[in-house]
Amino acid sequence: MRRANVDELNRFSHRGSHQGVVADVRDQTTLGVEDLIAGASGAALLVVLDQIEDPHNVGAILRTVDAAGADGIVRQSRHAARLDGAAAKASAGAVSHVRVADVVNIARALDALKGAGVWTVGLAGDAPKRYDEIDFTLPTAVVLGAEGSGLRRLVRERCDWLACIPMRGHVESLNVSVAAGIVLFEAIRQRNSPRP
Repeated sequence: MRRANVDELNRFSHRGSHQGVVADVRDQTTLGVEDLIAGASGAALLVVLDQIEDPHNVGAILRTVDAAGADGIVRQSRHAARLDGAAAKASAGAVSHVRVADVVNIARALDALKGAGVWTVGLAGDAPKRYDEIDFTLPTAVVLGAEGSGLRRLVRERCDWLACIPMRGHVESLNVSVAAGIVLFEAIRQRNSPRP
């Protein structure tokens, strides 16, 4: 621990809100997709982030993943929000508890998930299937696309299913973190419901 002036604190926190304190708490453990699957409690429930760059959305998704008890996040190591500063703050501490696998290529990560028996469900506004028609009791990875552009073509093509959240109002889409919450808690509802 050492004292630092405001300029140093601003630099260390990447100009984020630091309230006079900055800590470097990086976990040096590098996780892969296979680590998330192996560490799953029961049928894996993962979230895959396809180039989601807004740190507030990433933080909110981390918080939701933790609240739902999902098994972790897969994200691309580039074109992704850093997991410090704004993302850490928006996660309300979940960044310290959610397991994250950084990968170079999301499409290849989806292939690895599928090879391990995990079904991949991409959220897309134009999908013909509703999210609540998906069987989330199976090992599942929910794939979320970038704000504005959605899932990239190759990522979309790699998904086993595409699912939508029906919209009844005037807006075309939900915030990606809200969509994540809706789908993750549908998965939890299904997994906690008695099976016939």
